[in-house]
Amino acid sequence: MLLKKQRDIESAAMAADKVSQVHHALVDYLKAGQTLADVDSFIGRTLDSLDCKSAFLRYRIPGHPPFPSHSCLSPNDCVVHGTHLMSTKPIEPGDVLSVDVGVSYKGWIGDAAWSYGIEAVSDTAMALMRAGRECLEAGLDAMQPGRPLIDWAKAVEAHVESAGFTLVRGLGGHGYGRRLHGPPFISNVVPRRQGEWPDAFRTFEPGLLVAVEPMLNAGRAEIINPPGEWPIHSEDGSLSVHYEADVLITEHGREVLTDTMFDLPDIVG
Repeated sequence: MLLKKQRDIESAAMAADKVSQVHHALVDYLKAGQTLADVDSFIGRTLDSLDCKSAFLRYRIPGHPPFPSHSCLSPNDCVVHGTHLMSTKPIEPGDVLSVDVGVSYKGWIGDAAWSYGIEAVSDTAMALMRAGRECLEAGLDAMQPGRPLIDWAKAVEAHVESAGFTLVRGLGGHGYGRRLHGPPFISNVVPRRQGEWPDAFRTFEPGLLVAVEPMLNAGRAEIINPPGEWPIHSEDGSLSVHYEADVLITEHGREVLTDTMFDLPDIVG
């Protein structure tokens, strides 16, 4: 979606701000001993208090049942699309929980994710979270009007590889607006073969509204995604993190609509 009208730009910014508010509320809530169901229930109540609805609850894609949760809750080796039904085990100190929040607010979508360490985490987990945050920032700096989408992937991939971690291939960011998903697809990695990423040399046009989202593994990049199941895990069981921002391309650069999420802490609880 290319936003041209000021009222549409303002509406998209308000929806993105609602997502940021949910994440800031989570900082004061998350702690060891909670279940994924507890966290998802809290997010549902927070959405209600903000006059929003979940953009994820009952979301459908071919070959999958309706998504059962208000948010995507992905602990430890779960890369993305974790649900509150995947585990009844309470969150423990040292866990890393990636939380992806999608809202629908007055007909507009907001969609952003952050990863949180619970109380105290390993050195590897802290380094992985910092690499996730920093590669997102590096990629955002590369998102300039008139430049190709591949500039984002080059910046993100270079930072992650220099940190000694891997990026999941085949998953990436997307356009959004009044719908949760739309073109263009925005890969986090540079394509290795012809046709792997048809949109790679499409340019960042003024008015383009996208959600960009690197997913990093501490081990190998390969993932497990069983047919018909929502949660995606790292194949080798290694730790994974997920960071996502909503971005509007303008004539003068890029505006990060969820910029206040960079104030979020790495450690909670």
